[in-house]
Amino acid sequence: MDGANTPVKTVNVILLGPPGAGKGTQAEKLVESQGMVQLSTGDMLREAKASGTEMGNRVADVMARGELVTDEIVIGLIEEKLTSTDAKGFIFDGFPRTLAQADALGELLEKTGQSLDAVIELEVDDAILVDRIVGRAEQARAAGKPVRADDNAESLKLRLMEYYKKTAPLLGYYHAKGALQSVNAMGSIEEIAAQLADITKSLAA
Repeated sequence: MDGANTPVKTVNVILLGPPGAGKGTQAEKLVESQGMVQLSTGDMLREAKASGTEMGNRVADVMARGELVTDEIVIGLIEEKLTSTDAKGFIFDGFPRTLAQADALGELLEKTGQSLDAVIELEVDDAILVDRIVGRAEQARAAGKPVRADDNAESLKLRLMEYYKKTAPLLGYYHAKGALQSVNAMGSIEEIAAQLADITKSLAA
C-alpha cells in the first residue's frame, strides 16, 4: 500500500498539572512541532466574545454580568473547534477542570466521532514550583516588566489548593480509564517538550 495515501492519525490529549506547571508553554510547543491545535478555555472565551456570533454574544452577556461561563457554553465552544478544522489533533489546556466537565468532554468526543488518546500529567514539586514562580515574578518586577498580581507565595498556595480540591481527582478518573501518562515537569522547557513530543508521536504511529 502506498504510505502517502495512508491518513494521518489525529491525536487528542489533555495536559493536566497545577498552576505554573507549564501547560500553556508546552501546548504551544506541541502546536509548533506537531501541528496540533491548542484549545485553551481562556483563549476560546476571549475569541468568542469578540466574534459577534450567537455563541459569542452569549459569552459576552455572561461575562458582562460578572458571572462564570457555564460548562454548557464551554463545551459548545469546544464542539465548534472540533468540527471546524482538519487539525492533526487537539490539546486541551485548562479543560476539563472537574469530573463533571470530564464526563461532558467524553460525551462530546464520542458524539463527534473522536477519541481521547492520552491525559498527560505534568508532575511538579509544589515547594520548588512556588519558589520558582515567585523568583521569576520578583526578577520581572525588578526589570520593570508586568507580572500577574497573584504571582506571590500566598496566592500560589491558594491556587494549588484549589487545583488539588477540584482538578486533581481527574488523575484517578483518567488512570482508571487507562489514559493517564506522567511527565517530570521540573526539567527545562526543552526537556519537557521532548518528552511530550515522544508521547504524541508514538500515539500517532
